[in-house]
Amino acid sequence: MTDVELVAKRLAFIETCVRELREIARPELIATDVREERFIIHTLQLAIQAALDVASHIVADERLGEPANNAQLFKLLVINQWLPGTLGDSLRAMAGFRNVLVHGYQSVDKQLVRDVVEHRLDDLLNFVSAIRVRLVP
Repeated sequence: MTDVELVAKRLAFIETCVRELREIARPELIATDVREERFIIHTLQLAIQAALDVASHIVADERLGEPANNAQLFKLLVINQWLPGTLGDSLRAMAGFRNVLVHGYQSVDKQLVRDVVEHRLDDLLNFVSAIRVRLVP
């Protein structure tokens, strides 16, 4: 059985990260300000990792399957109707993006990072909403 309290804390953390990215981050400066770049990249990494943690927890506790990688966690949530398909696709891409953030610091495309901050943060919030709907009766 899924630990609702644990998942709720991780979902709230995702919301905090998104709020901070929207209120504090200045993505237009990412190419010229190393502090801005690091704040944005690190906060994105934390938010995506929290979504992966939630997905992993649910997949394991609900016995939804054996994912071969992080991206497959979201696929299993789609297959088992925890997430709509289009959101699952976006989150699978975000899982790959997280790998680039974690492992490719010097080769990170700053314009792509800026695009994620400016246009894809709702994917994380939609994930939070979709999981909450399933966990709270």
